[in-house]
Amino acid sequence: MRAVVFDGKQVQVVDDLDVREPGPGEVLVAVSAAGLCHSDLSVVDGTIPFPVPVVLGHEGAGVVEAVGVGVTHVAPGDHVALSTLANCGACADCDRGRPTMCRKAIGRPQKPFTRGGQAVYQFACNSAFAERTVVKAVQAVRIPKDIPLTSAALIGCGVLTGVGAVLNRARVDRGDSVLVIGTGGIGLNVIQGARIAGALRIVAVDANPAKEEAARQFGATDFLTSTEGVKDLLPTGVDHAFECVGRVELVRQAVDLLDRHGQAVLLGMPAPTAEASFAVASMFLDKSILGCRYGSSRPQHDIALYAGLYRRGSLLLDELVTETYPVEDFEKARADAEAGRVARGVLTF
Repeated sequence: MRAVVFDGKQVQVVDDLDVREPGPGEVLVAVSAAGLCHSDLSVVDGTIPFPVPVVLGHEGAGVVEAVGVGVTHVAPGDHVALSTLANCGACADCDRGRPTMCRKAIGRPQKPFTRGGQAVYQFACNSAFAERTVVKAVQAVRIPKDIPLTSAALIGCGVLTGVGAVLNRARVDRGDSVLVIGTGGIGLNVIQGARIAGALRIVAVDANPAKEEAARQFGATDFLTSTEGVKDLLPTGVDHAFECVGRVELVRQAVDLLDRHGQAVLLGMPAPTAEASFAVASMFLDKSILGCRYGSSRPQHDIALYAGLYRRGSLLLDELVTETYPVEDFEKARADAEAGRVARGVLTF
């Protein structure tokens, strides 16, 4: 079968990958569409260290092909969106409703694929850049069949992370002010999450002025090409600042632009050794810096919620898909993503 494989030196679209059958508590999914996220590119450029060879992709949707023993919530023929969260469901964190903190869901890469007799790693417990993938049952969330799979694919990472950061982690409230630094796939979902939450002022910042139209479409009330003008719009600062780029200087700017009791939420992925600084004295007016993993999401709950919001017109999914590419055109999709020409490019099988 076809897949996008990174061997540590180059990315190839191969046609000789095999995947094993699902075991107990697992689901085999025929992937229809998968979004190209910067996390995939970060594996290629080394920002995210990962063992190789590995099948890339982690933001996908498709059709259930087979299920293992004990799986009852999905069946062959069901349409599903895939999450990257292979949580155990039985530890203290899962029991508290914090599956993103499950220690069994982090740093345990599996090898369900083989190529030429060699085992191949699975990225983010998912590997959606393959015609078929095996995931834990908890990762496959059934969605209505009237949602286009090219749009549904984006729920599993960009939407869960961006909208989830607003609703679950920051808990933005009606009337709040929100600053979003970076309006790529994650930033646009933060913007629409803030709109859904009822934020009164949503200031989007991106160095690329061509991104203003999309930012306003998703809910931004203001658009700037740098953070220098934020205080002109909101002289006392913002209630919530989301850093969606992953640059330490932007983390500092997010902190510096907070109002009293404000909180900066870090979503961008810098290098593992990157360090940010801030003036400690500036935090004593009840300000907070919050990390956020995967939108603090509960995928089985949140994906169903977002599918419902999409069906009633509140959540934009189709508009996130700038362009679709057959998987063979991975390099074109990669170039467009790195150049910032797309909100989200989607690979199709």
